[in-house]
Amino acid sequence: MKIALAQLNPTVGDLRGNCQRILEAVHRAEQAEADLILFSELAVCGYPPKDILLREGFIEACDRAVERLARQIKSKIGVIVGHPSGRDLPAGRFANAASLLHQGKTAARIHKLLLPNYDVFDEQRYFRHADLSSIKPILFQGLKLGLHICEDAWWGQPDTFYHNQPVELPDPVKMLAEAGSDLLINISASPFEIDKRDRRHQIVHSHVDRFAIPYLFVNQVGGNDDLVFDGQSFVTDRESRIVLQMPGFREDLQYYDTDQSPKAGPLEIEPCSREKQLFEALVLGLRDYMQKCGFTDCVLGLSGGIDSALACAIAAEAIGPERVHALLLPSRYSSEHSIADSLELVKNLGLDYEIIPIDEVHRAFENLPVIGDDLKAQPAGLPDQNLQARIRGANVMVRSNQHGWMALATGNKSELAMGYCTLYGDMAGGFAVLCDVFKRDVYRVSRYVNRRAGRMVIPEHILEKPPSAELAPNQLDQDSLPPYDLLDGILKGLIEEELSIKSLAKQFPIETIRWVANKLDRNEFKRRQMPPGIKLSSRAFGSGRRMPMAARFQWEEE
Repeated sequence: MKIALAQLNPTVGDLRGNCQRILEAVHRAEQAEADLILFSELAVCGYPPKDILLREGFIEACDRAVERLARQIKSKIGVIVGHPSGRDLPAGRFANAASLLHQGKTAARIHKLLLPNYDVFDEQRYFRHADLSSIKPILFQGLKLGLHICEDAWWGQPDTFYHNQPVELPDPVKMLAEAGSDLLINISASPFEIDKRDRRHQIVHSHVDRFAIPYLFVNQVGGNDDLVFDGQSFVTDRESRIVLQMPGFREDLQYYDTDQSPKAGPLEIEPCSREKQLFEALVLGLRDYMQKCGFTDCVLGLSGGIDSALACAIAAEAIGPERVHALLLPSRYSSEHSIADSLELVKNLGLDYEIIPIDEVHRAFENLPVIGDDLKAQPAGLPDQNLQARIRGANVMVRSNQHGWMALATGNKSELAMGYCTLYGDMAGGFAVLCDVFKRDVYRVSRYVNRRAGRMVIPEHILEKPPSAELAPNQLDQDSLPPYDLLDGILKGLIEEELSIKSLAKQFPIETIRWVANKLDRNEFKRRQMPPGIKLSSRAFGSGRRMPMAARFQWEEE
């Protein structure tokens, strides 16, 4: 059997557009004489659909879309496609389903058994579990297809809800294998995280090592809100060798023939550096967010620092430099080299830019009654520093409103964790492109941008100078923050690993850990007001990290 794997980029809710993309891929597979084509989880409606699933008539519209697809595909090719469905279920109940469409009809349908309810996943809010009696292979052209959906392959994994549960839960892959499946097929919408490809390989290898059955994994690609899906679909043979590996971060259609002769050795899988993964995820996430929300251009403030420089480079790659508009907004405290560095960057990238000094507006605030007296009493103090950031943010938002451009916020994860950011200032914007990138990774990805281009896109001086907000004379980040290598190590432990102070004290100074932990907790209210951004790590600020703002947990005394 010749099987096509289609990793497509759906738009949530766009049933007509998604089905058209599915039909186009089916047509290409028919021309290649494929017998079967696989699409990803919820491909008809896009993943994650969230509460649009609860909108009256939406599930029925998805079921009708699948029926239309079946009628439009009348050739001998089989089509496996994911979709939400209420067919054959009690009123008001629906399932995360996959259907086999063949010769104008729905030949078979299965439901997802394991519904994730951790991290960014909330499927038990919407879907019903499959009945255990329905977990069995689908017969197609003489082969038993062990079809299952995404999380059904993650049973027993240590970072899931299903690990070490007091009630033993069924293992869907084991059930399908023991029922005589000739092929195991997993259709997924598995979001990107650093090194997620290798993790998926390990999980599939564990299944194939147990059951010696070839395994096909097809994944969604593209950005939807704060999630990026990296594709990287693949196939292993019965000896657990990867025989097909599809690319990351782009749509693709490739083929696997069950009758093909095994190669002499496993397919060579090209390693992908952390910096490359982050850059490609950021570019795809920003591009798709803008396009799917209807934005053509973006605007951002360019300070001469590393964060806004990297944000510019990502935006230029995502939508083209001619659609990126940079505002240089020097204050009385801006250094000459910051302006020079910014000008060199926009020249290197070919961006549109304007220079708008903010000192006149700054002085206007100083001349206001009451407010001005306070500012003059404490020049370059916190209120004055925040005022400068807010003047800059207002300029960016005015340009956004004037032209319909999306405003980019450029703060990184380290700053957001510490509250080293200004509400309605540098946090203003429609999308926070670096909100899940620690400062040390900002530098790594920036250097990757230059290596990738083979030239100095981001000027060397921006990479080498000490970080500074330049909101006060001779100000440096390290005047009020620990060195970023130390800070980011502590933050990774606190945020992504949920470690205690006691555990972290084995690696870092305990007083620094306590200071960082308390700053992290106190600034939750700011993060609740930040724009959406791209989830890159196992624990990002946003939908997957639900921390209280009004809370008084005291970090334990050591």
